[in-house]
Amino acid sequence: MNLAIRQVLTRQTFRLCDRITYQSLPKQLNITSSCAVTQLRNYCEDRVEAKKLPPLMEFPPIVWPSFIKFVKNWMFANFIIRPYFEPEFSLNEFIEASKHAVQVVSDALQKSDFKALEGIVDKDAIASLKTAISKLSVSQRQLLGIQKEDIFYAFPYQVGVMFDESDKRWVEITMCYHVLKGLKNMQETGDLPPISLGAQPELQDKIFILNYRFIREFTKGVEDSWWVNIVNHFQPQSLVRK
Repeated sequence: MNLAIRQVLTRQTFRLCDRITYQSLPKQLNITSSCAVTQLRNYCEDRVEAKKLPPLMEFPPIVWPSFIKFVKNWMFANFIIRPYFEPEFSLNEFIEASKHAVQVVSDALQKSDFKALEGIVDKDAIASLKTAISKLSVSQRQLLGIQKEDIFYAFPYQVGVMFDESDKRWVEITMCYHVLKGLKNMQETGDLPPISLGAQPELQDKIFILNYRFIREFTKGVEDSWWVNIVNHFQPQSLVRK
């Protein structure tokens, strides 16, 4: 799997973010205990929680692009990265390649296959992800896997260039992906979702937002590849309810 992702990310010279009512009960039945109600509520809550996916890492959730950052990103890509770091760098091609990385990483997370993340995800990030995923239920883990064709909107939120005193330099790209689980199957069957899919109650549990941050060292004489150091999956409806 690591070989497959590296083949994609190294294209060109860069590598690569019940409700129950009591109406049917006999009228002569006296309900003298609230225990059954309590148990019902907990059961319902458990079912709802199973459909929720808590954030995987401590990272401010990114949902929408920023126009100011869009301009800065364009300038960094065209006036710094291409002339000085990578002549053939293209943000559009990076975005497409990063979707494959998302599929590989998310599939490994769903399977708790952290070995497959080595060489792709930063070691500290893997340790954080292990802790987070160990707290998830089986149902919640099933929500982690993402197919790249289910991504209907992706954008680079922020492109950054970093230097240190020893003249080392890195490029960091924070990506945001909007995902509709099952979109690929919908497209294959011609059953496309409406444009206002976020307002459709039956689709809300299938909408996810992913934040991935990629980093690569561009120090002169250093051969490096794109690494992922932030991996965050969450549901927009969970942000609204907070």
